Amino acid sequence: MISDTRKNNTDAPPSLWRNPNYLLLQGGQIVSYAGNQQQFIALPLLVLALTNSTLQTGIVLGLNTISFLVVSPLAGALVDRWDRKRTMLVCDAGRMLLTLTIPLTFWLHALTMLQIYLVVASAGVLGTIFSVANTAALPNVVTRDQLPVALSQSQAAYTCIRTFGALLGGALYSIGKVFPFLANAVSFGASALSLSFIRGNFQGEQKGPPQSLAKTISEGVSWLWQQPLIRFLTIINGADSLRYGAGYLVIVVLAQQVHTSSSGIGFIFTGAAIGALLGNLASNWIRRRFSFGKIAISMLWLEALMFPLYAVAPNAVAMFFIAAAEELVAPIYNISLDTYRLMATPDAMRGRMSSTVQMIIQGAQSIGAIASGLLIQTLGAQRSALLLGAWLIMLAIATTLNRRVRHATLPANH
Repeated sequence: MISDTRKNNTDAPPSLWRNPNYLLLQGGQIVSYAGNQQQFIALPLLVLALTNSTLQTGIVLGLNTISFLVVSPLAGALVDRWDRKRTMLVCDAGRMLLTLTIPLTFWLHALTMLQIYLVVASAGVLGTIFSVANTAALPNVVTRDQLPVALSQSQAAYTCIRTFGALLGGALYSIGKVFPFLANAVSFGASALSLSFIRGNFQGEQKGPPQSLAKTISEGVSWLWQQPLIRFLTIINGADSLRYGAGYLVIVVLAQQVHTSSSGIGFIFTGAAIGALLGNLASNWIRRRFSFGKIAISMLWLEALMFPLYAVAPNAVAMFFIAAAEELVAPIYNISLDTYRLMATPDAMRGRMSSTVQMIIQGAQSIGAIASGLLIQTLGAQRSALLLGAWLIMLAIATTLNRRVRHATLPANH
């Protein structure tokens, strides 16, 4: 039974600055994410420079998503069985060595597309396992009161890196084509080093005899399906991610139709990043004053009412403010939802829960991105924006009508 913790919402959680394990974990992740952002910018540029082929560039970019979708269910089961800290160290060390091979072979004039394919796919597998382990481990590194703040700070840091990382990645690439890859390899080493200094366990005590891998996976899926609130919100989250994946191209085409330059399109998405950062900063203030259910319903309605405005926006400035307003509400909802999932899920199930949720979200985004071109070609960008807005309104209505969501509060602290 979920109990109401709003009576404690006025009490500020203990400062994360006094939690050295969190600072080491978060510091390593920020450095690693910054390195990943440099490679994300440089990878398509490098492939285009080597091959002059958009087809091969698309294949390389798609390998990351494919790796995630294929490995994600297995990653959750393994993370719940293996020592999470050791697993994360191995993943970081592996990604560091794999990424280092690109600048080394480039300087030796031996870099091939086959190697790039193998490095991207293998690093994607290790990155998937690492991400699931990191999500599952976080509630064991911070207290339950600190968890929402930790999630908010993580998303705020990642949003800042996403906002300014492209500039740094482009600058490094202009110095040398493989410098961003070298920076990423160094970032993985820094993350592994910070992990090695963390004390304590990344998971609760394992109970019962080891199960077969197939049984471990099926047990996780069965547990998630038997949680009606988490199941419903995961489905809604996936459906929202489908719209998110399709929405990117719709916004770009609408911006072009009002004669927006490429730099102007970048300006629009900078607005989205600024809105997301402000939403992260506001999320804990809102969480302390409103129940989880009210946050979930309100944020979905605000998102549903704002997205169709892209269809009637007259210029890039208007789209900038729409993007900022839409992204303002998204992190508030997502942080509350992630907090609820992690608090409500037993430690032994967190890896499998996290991997399943991430697989649904990433898969839905990929399907939406693939379908967006056909949608725009069939309906046009304006009608596509209105259709996606109607889709969001349906999700908001379904969430509002769900009794469990209306009465949901965060699980009690123990």
